[in-house]
Amino acid sequence: MADLETRINHWFEHISDMTPENIEARRDVELVITKLDDGQLRVAEIGLSGEVVVYEWVKKAILLLFRLRGMEKMEFGPFEYYDKLELKTDYERRGVRVVPGASARRGSFLSPGVILMPSYVNIGAWVGPGSMVDTWATVGSCAQIGANVHLAGGVGIGGVLEPANAVPVVIEDDAFIGSRCMIVDGARVGRGSVLGAGTILNPTIPVIDAHTGEEVSRGYVPDHCVAVSASRRREYPGGEFFLPCVLIIKRLNEGERHNKVALNDLLRDHGVST
Repeated sequence: MADLETRINHWFEHISDMTPENIEARRDVELVITKLDDGQLRVAEIGLSGEVVVYEWVKKAILLLFRLRGMEKMEFGPFEYYDKLELKTDYERRGVRVVPGASARRGSFLSPGVILMPSYVNIGAWVGPGSMVDTWATVGSCAQIGANVHLAGGVGIGGVLEPANAVPVVIEDDAFIGSRCMIVDGARVGRGSVLGAGTILNPTIPVIDAHTGEEVSRGYVPDHCVAVSASRRREYPGGEFFLPCVLIIKRLNEGERHNKVALNDLLRDHGVST
């Protein structure tokens, strides 16, 4: 694998010169995409110390792909597409349930037990076992979705492809992301956490503990939290304004499971639904 990594890094140094005629480079890049598609490689993962580790050379291969492939017409059933990359196929063998209207791009990985309602998963994304991507939800390029995650209807998980060292969005195991949430630009939701409907999270948005008023992070909801969208007052020369934040309204003990009925009651008390 180290040899493949070395070759990809070499080709990336000459990315401005890459065309579909560069057969040797294309062969290496296509091998990386195949390994991404089968889950043998991934763009990023959580390291032993809890940080997100990004494999830059894998992202470089994705960027090279769009230089090394030309546009072509593709047909899937009654649908026609015109693009540089085909859709995933062979879902039965992969153990993935895909409802009509859903699609995933080749080079994304869907673990066994994943359910795709009418939704979209982009190249480089990883979706863990038992997770559901609900209706009209999108999983952007290189996003990392853990096991037993529920992305509710209309959730937008942003893609992060450039620059190659940029950290993608990470949703850890057992998280629940409420309807119409937007999580972008490398933001992260911890294991077992819940975001109430409509929450927007990016690396500039403060995450505040409702009980202490302290800012605990920016763009990261820690493990086992229930968090909702909120705003905080700020004064400027031009007047008083309310800027978005994310409010942690409850913390659970590690390993404690969310009770769906209790969770809905808690969120309703704060004017939020799932």
